[in-house]
Amino acid sequence: MKAEILTIGDELLRGEIVDSNKSFLGERLLDYDVECRFQTSVGDVPADMIDAFRRAVSRSDVVLVSGGLGPTRDDLTIEVLAETFGRELVLDEASLEVIREFFQRVGREMAENNAKQAWFPRDAEVLANPIGTAPGCALALGPEDTGAGESIVFCMPGVPRELYRMMDEQVLPRIARRRAGASGSLFVRAAVLRTFGVGESSLDADLKDVARDEDVELGFRTSFPDNALRPLARATTADAAEARVAEMVVALRERLGPVLYSETDETLEVVVGRLLAEQGRTLACAESCTGGLLAEKLTRVPGSSGYFLGGVVAYSNEAKQSLLGVPAEMLETHGAVSNEVALAMAEGARDRFGADHAVSTTGISGPDGGSDEKPVGLVSIAIAGPEGSHVDQFVFPLDRERHRQLVVQVGLDWVRRSLLGHELVGPSLLRQRGGGSAPGR
Repeated sequence: MKAEILTIGDELLRGEIVDSNKSFLGERLLDYDVECRFQTSVGDVPADMIDAFRRAVSRSDVVLVSGGLGPTRDDLTIEVLAETFGRELVLDEASLEVIREFFQRVGREMAENNAKQAWFPRDAEVLANPIGTAPGCALALGPEDTGAGESIVFCMPGVPRELYRMMDEQVLPRIARRRAGASGSLFVRAAVLRTFGVGESSLDADLKDVARDEDVELGFRTSFPDNALRPLARATTADAAEARVAEMVVALRERLGPVLYSETDETLEVVVGRLLAEQGRTLACAESCTGGLLAEKLTRVPGSSGYFLGGVVAYSNEAKQSLLGVPAEMLETHGAVSNEVALAMAEGARDRFGADHAVSTTGISGPDGGSDEKPVGLVSIAIAGPEGSHVDQFVFPLDRERHRQLVVQVGLDWVRRSLLGHELVGPSLLRQRGGGSAPGR
């Protein structure tokens, strides 16, 4: 089965909101062995909407529509859908009563224009919305409507929480029933592998001989500072598809080594937290240029109090001295952005918190503050632990926000590598200076 996702609304095209509905719908479709082949966004212009509807049903078995079910004048999805396929609009009295009851429960008077949400194209099946005022609908179409084969259009609200629930409770069961009755269906299985430290183009080059068969694919997705791999397989049975994906995961694991940090969609802070908990280790941090971002990412994970002892944001030289014990002479001689100071910060945090491991960051995130000797983007990162201490210096020529994100990710990756006994190296992307030696004083 081929699917298309169509999101509607001027606000999407103007960039006023991020269209997260597409990614959710595409992912959920794959869980049901339905591949999304097209994704389209269109504004609240009837002619454009008609064109989008006709294109979608002519090439897709399932069309998922999000948005345009509200009560205002620019919510046109249902009216335009009916016009496109020559269906008159019919009032669904049950839906109207549900909308009235909703307003009664919240103690508000229902506006007259809310009644438009209870009108649907003739022959459409109404999809209940238990947490909002906009019911959805499903309209099955034949070859005479599509100019091709059979297709079904599901219209859902644009509000994410309403769409998520309607998709899971109303739409996916109907898709599953249609798919079960289809002949020659292929099963689709996929995995998500997260990597850090190697650029997308380098990954593709390193894996050029992987997933070259007709029924397997390897996709790449960048979510800075990580890169995700998505091996996908199609087969005539679910077991066969799962076996092909498992084979690819094994091959990727062997090829990537420590660059691969998760074989699920878990973030690096989740992986680091689990390793710390499993090994009974604790962690502290001392941050300058990252301003508490490392501690924020660590404490974003539930249960982090079991392994994260605390952190110090020592932005000024005085704070580095008084809170972490960095010698004034060291700061005077080497400067705040130096390997010597980063190392002293990490060891100071480890000593003061009594942690097994401590990470420190000190750098120039910009956009100003650099010099010929110490340019914007320069950063020193250090880690101190039971096996010794390690420090390295890099130049990451990025904007301020991405510089801080990348520095934090390197620190987290070093904790992971230390706990697994891997060599501590920096990312090959954007790396201009610094070594990659194993831990040692």
